[in-house]
Amino acid sequence: MNTKHFLHLYARAGFGATQNDIISFTNSSKAKTVGALFEYSKTMKPLEVDVSEFKNIKIRDLDKTTAQKLQKKSRKKIKMYSIKWIERLESSQELLREKMTLFWANHFVCKDDNILFVQNYNNTLRANALGDFGDFAKAISKEAAMIKYLNNKQNRKLRPNENFARELMELFMLGVGNYAETDIKESARAFTGYNNDFNGNFKMRARQHDEGKKTFFGKTGNFNGDDIIDIILEQKQCARFICGKIYTYFVNDTINDQHLEELTDLFFEDYNIENLMQYIFNSEWFYSKENIGSKIKSPIELLVGMSKIVPMTFKKQMDVFKIQMILGQILLNPPNVAGWKGGKNWIDSNTIMLRLKLPSILLGNAQISVKPKGEFEDSYEEFYAKGKGKRIINVTANWEAFEKQFQNATIKDLSEQLIIAQLSDGTQTYLESLSQSSKREYCIQLMSLPEYQMC
Repeated sequence: MNTKHFLHLYARAGFGATQNDIISFTNSSKAKTVGALFEYSKTMKPLEVDVSEFKNIKIRDLDKTTAQKLQKKSRKKIKMYSIKWIERLESSQELLREKMTLFWANHFVCKDDNILFVQNYNNTLRANALGDFGDFAKAISKEAAMIKYLNNKQNRKLRPNENFARELMELFMLGVGNYAETDIKESARAFTGYNNDFNGNFKMRARQHDEGKKTFFGKTGNFNGDDIIDIILEQKQCARFICGKIYTYFVNDTINDQHLEELTDLFFEDYNIENLMQYIFNSEWFYSKENIGSKIKSPIELLVGMSKIVPMTFKKQMDVFKIQMILGQILLNPPNVAGWKGGKNWIDSNTIMLRLKLPSILLGNAQISVKPKGEFEDSYEEFYAKGKGKRIINVTANWEAFEKQFQNATIKDLSEQLIIAQLSDGTQTYLESLSQSSKREYCIQLMSLPEYQMC
């Protein structure tokens, strides 16, 4: 496996490679390199914060004031959980599992203000990220955060709520137009009675469950929620829909129909996510020229990728949350049930300026406004001249770690590692004009290129 292909693999299966990664796998075969990614990700380490004060609380003991204080504490804990998730993405050895967790968080989309529910949900994503998709879908359907987010708690016998049943097919398993309205109505009845206790443990309320016969995709029976998911899995469109989502996230925004059908046939056999990802990363076409450097990095990919090259310490931990806000992607806070659209939607006239300025701001120990996305129409000089940038984020870049990582690397090595996308003639000429006396300066310049936005 050559260096270009190795960097492409690590950009898609993770958040970029370190110099040590490249050295470790020099002259390794593709099979060995891919195999190591999966071996590292076999274990599942739950991501946790201290939630002891939120557990085993009796609802009868909660007056309005106490409940409001608890909600405020919970929201703060969720922000800290988001920060801890970023730290995990930056440093975890379970590289692929964590990247898959991030992918599934934007597939089985939900959000909540209860830290118990959020933590359970996030670790369910992590635990099932490379497992059986059917078991995964069933586990998600029983998560307290999802039950609450899509109103399944209000889904009761004789008064069905169709929100979860609709999104299960439209966004989670089949895609728009691959089911009938009657399928939504009948499947909603199967999910009646889904509930949870105060700690987020799943509870089936038998009296609220509809035990009557339902007809779904041509089958009739006394179906429950798990039965509905099993019937959906029998539809090959389910495998095709999931493979399409995975293809656009890990391979290319433009789907190759032939490759999609290869993946669909494989996935439909057993819905084994690990086998599917193994197939993708071992395929010759995954490393085709048209796929390398073809995708725009998400804000999280951009931020985490930078920190893997030059470790950064934020003076205030909460500033990590603020950075997510101004980049337009806050972990655990998706815009809606469809999640972030990704692709070209990550870039607009406001965010492109911020993205290009970000390396010199963060790595140069400069200051950055924490105004939300949408207030960057002015140039930075105009922005600060108008006094809009009073609130700041202070960052310390660990250049010592950077120097140690790249002590034996050349300027060319640095360029090849940081930029995967094909350079334009103008960019190539610009790079040749830069001073190569300082790896630090050159690193910042490389990260400030439009091509660095691609992976």
